[in-house]
Amino acid sequence: QVQLVESGGGLVQAGGSLRLSCAASGSIFRFIAMGWYRQAPGKQREWVGTIGIDGRTNCAGSVKGRFDISRDNTKNTVYLQMNSLKPEDTAVYYCNAIGAGGSVLWAWGQGTQVTVSS
Repeated sequence: QVQLVESGGGLVQAGGSLRLSCAASGSIFRFIAMGWYRQAPGKQREWVGTIGIDGRTNCAGSVKGRFDISRDNTKNTVYLQMNSLKPEDTAVYYCNAIGAGGSVLWAWGQGTQVTVSS
C-alpha cells in the first residue's frame, strides 16, 4: 500500500507564500499523475490541481495563476507552490494519485494544514 505524507503547511498572512510537499512511498510514482486537493472546514474536499507524468499541470480556476505544481520523480515527491494566498485558501491540503477518469487511487494521507490570516 502506497503511503502519502504531506508537509509544509502553516500559518501565513494574506498575500504570503507556502510550498507544500507530498512524499509517496513505492516505485510507481513516476508513472502516475498526481493531484492536490484541499478541504476547508465544513466543506467537501475539492480538487486543486494535477500534474501529469509528463509534467504538464492543470489547476482549478480559483487558484490558477497563484498556485503551481511540480514533481521530482527522483524523490517520489510532488510540490504545491502557493503564492498570493487568500483567507479562502485556508484548508487541509492533501495529495493523491489520479487514475483514469480523475479518480484517486490511494488512501489519503494525514494532510497538512494551511491557515491564511487576513
